[in-house]
Parts: sequence; structure tokens; C-alpha cells
Amino acid sequence: MRHHKLGNTGISVSEICLGSMTWGTQNDFSDARTQINMAVEHGVNFVDTAELYPTTPLSEATQGETEAIIGRYMAEQNCRKDLVVATKIGGSGVSHLRNGSKITPETISQALERSLTRLKTDYIDLYQLHWPNRGHYHFRKNWNYNPEPIDVAAHDQEVSDILSVLQKHIDQGKIRAIGLSNETAWGTDSFLKISVSKNLPRVVSIQNEYSLLCRWFDLDLAELSIYEDVGLLAYSPLAAGILTGKYLGGKIPEGSRASIKPGLDGRLTKHVEPAVRGYSDIAATLQALPEQLALAFCLSRPFITSVIIGATTKHQLKSALHSTEIKLDDTTLEAIQNIYRQYPAPM
Repeated sequence: MRHHKLGNTGISVSEICLGSMTWGTQNDFSDARTQINMAVEHGVNFVDTAELYPTTPLSEATQGETEAIIGRYMAEQNCRKDLVVATKIGGSGVSHLRNGSKITPETISQALERSLTRLKTDYIDLYQLHWPNRGHYHFRKNWNYNPEPIDVAAHDQEVSDILSVLQKHIDQGKIRAIGLSNETAWGTDSFLKISVSKNLPRVVSIQNEYSLLCRWFDLDLAELSIYEDVGLLAYSPLAAGILTGKYLGGKIPEGSRASIKPGLDGRLTKHVEPAVRGYSDIAATLQALPEQLALAFCLSRPFITSVIIGATTKHQLKSALHSTEIKLDDTTLEAIQNIYRQYPAPM
């Protein structure tokens, strides 16, 4: 298991990050404990969560349970110093999070304290903004995306205010580093410019969706990520399980995420089937599982800091962890690109 620096910090994180958004619904505390133990045994030191989790399904009744499970684990194992913990503050559009209000200095302070309490810790290693206050193209909004007219001066002041309150919490020792999520190149650049001009904390990571089926990051964001040292934390690297092949032929296995969230938030379309079959054929030539090929591809990208994996079973997690052993040669990468050229945006 390789480790990478988190941006310009001294924080070292494993190339695989253990995702947790099923903990509290599909997985209970015992499952989570087993998953964390297995991941740690394989060299993982990085766990990602959010105040919104679990999301399978999303519910006011279970909101915050995932952080509470991680907090209980760290308290019982006395291992806080051994884990790099990332969490996120949610913004507008979720009614049971502060009545759907956007991210502000006030909501950051409130959300941070609640996350610290649930996690049973006095600091967060990486505190992320879950999505922008303005419009964006993530969560399948790309098909109808038009940048909204905004007051850029007001936007910049909002960013400055957010960074200022994050600086306060960094100074208090409650946050070690900050990151973005579901952002665009322009949005990320705004944060970077303002952090420089006002001597405010610099974002060190961006957590966006990235997989063989979703490669928006390959272009402008990749350039920004590499040149500005803002590494990608790739979520949904298996496209919510689609790249395992388990949904081929219209199958919806009992207990799968698609059985809980039909359509997988717009990912499970008729267009993904030929792409998944193509990538599965490439995996077979390597005597690897389709999901291992998908993860190995993400791990090979030059802008990756860590790939976030989620699992509901020990078998799934073990398979994902062994993806770090797969190295893709030029012939395999060319075969992947040939499939990509045929099906560049299937979901």
C-alpha cells in the first residue's frame, strides 16, 4: 500500500481510503469494525465520512450515524492517532441539515462541533465542503448544466468568509487541513486565489466522482490538480457497483445498492452495459476481477491522492484492497482508452 502526501501538508494518507456511507444502514457497528480492521491490516490509514452519512438510504433518522460509528470504534480501539479522518459539512438542498441552509461561517461552526462530538475526537484531519453553494454539474447535472449568473464579488466574499472561519478552527486545533468536494475547476481556483490574496488556509484536496464511466476530471481539473497540488480523492470509483458487472443483463441483486436506490442516482442507464462488458473483458485478460481493474485504473492516474472504496461485505473489501497489487501496462491502458473512446459518457 503506497502513501501520498495530502497536498502541501505533512499528512500522509494511504492510496486507498475507506469509505463509510453504508455504515448505519446497510452495515452495523460490527460490520464497520471488521472493515476498518481489515483495511488497517492492509496498510490503510485513511477513513472518509460526512455529517450526512449514511446515504443508503438518506434519512433524517439515521443522519450522523456513520460518524458516531467511527467515533465509537476509535474510542474502543484507542487508535485516534493512527487514523487520518476526513469528514464533510453538507450544504443547501438537504432539508434535515439545518433546514437546508447553505454553507456559511455559522453553519460550519455548528456542524464542526457536532461532527467532533459524534467522532469522539477534538480534531478533524481533513474537513471538506461537501458541495458548492452555487450550482455545479455533479450528480448527473452535467447533461443540462449551464453556469448560473452570479455576483462574482459576492461569491469571493463568501469564499473569504468561509476560509476565515476555517482558519479560526485551524488555529484552535480543531481542523488540520481543508478540502473541497463536488467542485469545478473555476470554483477550486477561486478558493486558491483567495487563500493566497488574503493569507488564508489553502485547500489541499478535492473529492469528486471519478471512474472508468465518469471521467470529467481528466481535463481542466486534472491540470489544476497537478499544477496546484490539490489531489483528487476519487469517490464512486466503481460507479456505485456498476463496474463490478453485477447489474449486467438488468439484474438487481437483493440487498445491492440499486435495490435500495433504484437507478443509482442516474448512473444505471442502458448506455453503461456495453462499456462495462468491454472493461470486464479487459479484466479477464489480466485474470483480475472487473472491480479490481476499475480501481487499478484510478490508482494509476497522476492526479490521484487516494481512491475511496466502499463495501458492504468482507469479500468485497478484500477484493478492493488487492487492487493495489495490479499494475496496468501500456497495452492494457490502450485497451481501456479504446473502450473509453467508444463510450466516453455512458451515465
